[in-house]
Amino acid sequence: MNAIIQCVSPVDGSVHVERTAMSLEQGRESFARAKAAQAGWETIPLAERTAMLGRAVDYFVAHQDAIALEISWQMGRPVSQAVGEIRGLEERARYMLGIARQALAQDELPLNGLALRTIRREALGTVLVIAPWNFPLLTATNAIFPALAAGNAVILKHSAQTLLCGERFAAAFAAAGMPEGVFQLLMTTNGDTTRLIGEAHHDHAVFTGSVEVGRDLQKANAGSFSGIDLELGGKDPAYVRADANVAFAAEQIVDGAFFNSGQSCCGIERVYVHKAVYEDFVAKVVAIVRAYRLGNPTDPNVTLGPVVSTKAADFVRGQITDAVAQGARALIAPADFPASKEGTPYLAPQVLVDVTHGMRVMTEESFGPVVGIMAVDSDDEAVRLMNESRYGLTTSIWTRDLAVAETISRRMETGTCFANRCDYLDPGLAWTGVKDTGRGCSLSTHAYAHLTRLKSYHFRTQPD
Repeated sequence: MNAIIQCVSPVDGSVHVERTAMSLEQGRESFARAKAAQAGWETIPLAERTAMLGRAVDYFVAHQDAIALEISWQMGRPVSQAVGEIRGLEERARYMLGIARQALAQDELPLNGLALRTIRREALGTVLVIAPWNFPLLTATNAIFPALAAGNAVILKHSAQTLLCGERFAAAFAAAGMPEGVFQLLMTTNGDTTRLIGEAHHDHAVFTGSVEVGRDLQKANAGSFSGIDLELGGKDPAYVRADANVAFAAEQIVDGAFFNSGQSCCGIERVYVHKAVYEDFVAKVVAIVRAYRLGNPTDPNVTLGPVVSTKAADFVRGQITDAVAQGARALIAPADFPASKEGTPYLAPQVLVDVTHGMRVMTEESFGPVVGIMAVDSDDEAVRLMNESRYGLTTSIWTRDLAVAETISRRMETGTCFANRCDYLDPGLAWTGVKDTGRGCSLSTHAYAHLTRLKSYHFRTQPD
């Protein structure tokens, strides 16, 4: 008997949706269909492929209100904010489709007496995308649309927590008229997905998730020469310099820390503030956080929903408890958030001060509504502390002096450096990370390099 894959809603603990898992053999058949379909898909002119993919984007826009409510029920984001994910999908997908011709253009080399002398980017074949629940449309979009535009077939294995988002992608591509087999859902268990990777049915894999699972998938993939892109954990820092607009920095950093209940790979999880503005900054942060409203995410007046599960909430609660036991001070009273309850995913936001790097909350990825704030004496101290992490996705610097921000950024061990901004993906810039955050690249023209292979053409004519 096949296993049952369930999405347990953090809203009320009910089984919101469940599906029967595919068998291993059914999974293998999906890859075989993808391989057969991809050969024809790649021959369709690029303009026709991107037009079809654009119609799939239209589907998401047309159904955005229903999809937003589905997201709220599946993973807990307030419905008032969930619709923004569809807008983000549209922005990223249309951008990536718009640059496809440029990104896939062949190199124009001097012929040097030859009939043809060029380098072309050609599809890899079948791209397996393994998507997470926290931004279930956006993270999948980063890989799916450029992979399909480049002529690959795509198989999507979506998180069990957001099953309906995977089905929305399938519906969108069907509505757009995509040939059968070019895009498919892989409804397998996590164990069977890893086994299929080990059997090397794919030509490339893209995974977004935890460091631990990323390591397991990399090991499974090691038996073949197929590529694998890994976007893994983060513990992203912000640094507020003495010359910063403190009110602006506090407002933006709080949003970067607590949006989506802190469940963002590039969310702000630790803040370093120059001692000259530290007290002012902390006071402003606390005032902003206290204004959040925690509750049922389907209520349009709620601004902070539950985290994805009680297990996730308990992990964050444990970090907070350990930090306080080691001398940290918690500045938010959970009683100010009546919806917060032990043994549930409803977790009050928390701001911690008097923290150190000897505390788990400042070194482990929290993935929840908590942030630690430390005072620093100088740029050098801030740089040292920000780089003192196993992760390296983004860094955020808040200052009026952009020349100094650039100098600091050059010293940062990270994939993206922000100045006076955080927790945002610009589709024109490469999204990548260092250290345990993983490897690979999505977005920008550089993403297409990971989803294609180079082929050189060297033709000369025969003599008469």
